[in-house]
Amino acid sequence: MASHNSKKHPRADAQSEEDYNQVKNALKHPSTKRAKQIDSDTPFDQLEELLVKTRKDVKTRNVLHWFRSKDLRQEDNRGLHAASQKAKKSKSNLITMYLFTPKDMEWHGTSPARSDFILRNLRILKEQLEQKNIPLAIITAEERGNKTEKVMQFVKENDVSHIYADMEYEVDELRRDIDLGKKVLDESDVSLDVLHDQTVVIPGTLTTGSGGPHKVFTPYHKAWLAETKQNAELLDLVPPPEANDTDVAKQFEKLFSSSIPELPESKQYASKEEQDRLRELWPAGNDAGMKRLDHFLNDKIEDYKAHRSEPAKDATSRMSAYHNSGIVSMRAVLAKTKQFNGGKHFDEGDVGVAAWVREIVFREFYRQLTIITPHTTMNLPQNLKFDFVQWEDDVDGWKKWCEGRTGVPFVDAGMRQINTEAYMHNRLRMNVASYLRANMLIDYRLGERYFAEHLVDWDLNNNTQGWEPSYTIFNPVTQAQKCDPHGDYIRKWVPELAGLKGKEIFAPHERLSKEDFEKLGYPYPHVDYAQSAQRAKQRYKQDLANADP
Repeated sequence: MASHNSKKHPRADAQSEEDYNQVKNALKHPSTKRAKQIDSDTPFDQLEELLVKTRKDVKTRNVLHWFRSKDLRQEDNRGLHAASQKAKKSKSNLITMYLFTPKDMEWHGTSPARSDFILRNLRILKEQLEQKNIPLAIITAEERGNKTEKVMQFVKENDVSHIYADMEYEVDELRRDIDLGKKVLDESDVSLDVLHDQTVVIPGTLTTGSGGPHKVFTPYHKAWLAETKQNAELLDLVPPPEANDTDVAKQFEKLFSSSIPELPESKQYASKEEQDRLRELWPAGNDAGMKRLDHFLNDKIEDYKAHRSEPAKDATSRMSAYHNSGIVSMRAVLAKTKQFNGGKHFDEGDVGVAAWVREIVFREFYRQLTIITPHTTMNLPQNLKFDFVQWEDDVDGWKKWCEGRTGVPFVDAGMRQINTEAYMHNRLRMNVASYLRANMLIDYRLGERYFAEHLVDWDLNNNTQGWEPSYTIFNPVTQAQKCDPHGDYIRKWVPELAGLKGKEIFAPHERLSKEDFEKLGYPYPHVDYAQSAQRAKQRYKQDLANADP
């Protein structure tokens, strides 16, 4: 296995006290009382109610599909298909747009790798659509607050009668669509429809016996399997859009000529070497995503259940970036997986298929939780009592965590992986998160933000649930011994320890003499595991007992 030198990632190096304070300032959030008010009348419910009124029967002129950063494909795209069908039925034109908002990237902390991935996929999508005489216009909103204004301006300038889009489930995005819906209500000749496309089962539709939506994964998973088995049409695909007539090129010449923007200055790669390396790791396009799926199904999934928690094995699909930017549709992924499984349902046949699909169901479950408790996308924990924890202001510990220099080999290996690949194995995501929020007692939201700023596959729904604070504390030494039994993952990412034998590599400060340990050039642990775990449990217990959200 190739080793990686221990040079610290340029972005990790930048975590000074000033940077630490800037990140903290970016994590402002509403009060817990306000969070409860938002949860009691959710933006999702508000938008669903509004869409009943905005789906109008108006004369069709030009039809618009508005691409978002989670549906960047022409294949099996529900909103795009609906727009194409509307245009075909009325013999009108289909046009598309993407709203580029650099300040949204800043607000959400979108990583350079993900920002670049989005733009590369837009470039491919634009070329594909142009072959069908369908323009993809890139509209820039300089301010976050004028997105609706920009869209309505585009609608009027291009004589659009019908707007279609795919739904995003986070609070900001739902509120944006609510704002647009209200403007559409004021227009007598414009209709708006926002369709469900991100998931196979629409969030909120899987309910308990008492009628409320499932909030616990195991019964949700069981219900999801039953629903998709009973209603096989949930995996049906829709075709790409049909072509416009050739005369559209002249009519919408300005839209065809719009170009894909450059990365904002703050989202530039640290070097040409980093750009080339990450682009090779994460090739753009639906074809690249489906090719990766084929490789996983044919070469890896058989061993997935047994080895998915072993980061050195590379037994996972690495499909998450393609899922979370909508480069591939979940229906297409699951339909192909079912075909691979011999037509059997996901909990039958191949155990690797069952285990992998279970992870996909987690993704759908997290979107259900988002629409039920929307405050989780607003820098607040699902369990609001955790907002009352008194976190430590440990700038030195934070810097060590970011750089992969905590003195805990398994944690450091994970952090060096994210700093190099814009990706981290899921087992490590759980371990580094636990170490930051529990052993270091640093506000979990700082880590949540760091993931956003570095991951190519970052997704707000998954990230907030993955970082949700709890009493569970992982022991990174026993985790390493179980999930990296030969130390291969640690050796790859922490080459200072590559020469260690046996179990020395998992806790070298304990298992080597002081003299031998100090020859490694590797730091002592920032905190003692047992003492810090006990401190965290006591702090949580004390602060949550007094919490009144």
